[in-house]
Amino acid sequence: MSHASYELKAETRERVGKGSSRELRRNGLIPAVIYGDKQTPISIALSTKEVTQKIHAGGFMTTVATIDVNGEKIRVLPKDYQLDPVRDFTMHVDFLRVSADSQVTVEVPVHFINEEKSPGIKTGGVLNIVRHEVELHVSADDIPEFITVDLTGLKVGDGVHISHVKLPKGATPVIADRDFTIATIVAPAAGLSAEATEE
Repeated sequence: MSHASYELKAETRERVGKGSSRELRRNGLIPAVIYGDKQTPISIALSTKEVTQKIHAGGFMTTVATIDVNGEKIRVLPKDYQLDPVRDFTMHVDFLRVSADSQVTVEVPVHFINEEKSPGIKTGGVLNIVRHEVELHVSADDIPEFITVDLTGLKVGDGVHISHVKLPKGATPVIADRDFTIATIVAPAAGLSAEATEE
């Protein structure tokens, strides 16, 4: 279900700061930090190319990785990264240290299936996606790659709420106080589909 875990080799950074970050980037490395699990954060340097490849491959934020820091293997989950807006390469990554029983908060993408089995969409209705991802509390070892919303049988005016979605075991939505909407089937914009109305 989830992306295969992967390993990145890293070295610790002695010097931290603007100048040393620039020097790292010249050498094809990016600064990153591993924090969490009540331990002192570790500043590390990673291969820019490897990390950028992982980000482009998808599932980066929902895949637990192992970082080999000078021979010590640390399991982590990416929490945040910055891309250079101009040149589209990774500038910095924050990793959260996790163990098998860590509870983490992740944004999990929503996949919609069976659009062709939704009478509302068949008659010209439009799937209006309110949330492209849902924030979940999950165990670090059970992060779903995505959650699936089945549109079978939905008519115009129907909505899909989080309670309709089968969440993986142990996963709970971060928004717990209401049954929030993930998507709705809305009537087509006026005049778009005169044929459908004439039927």
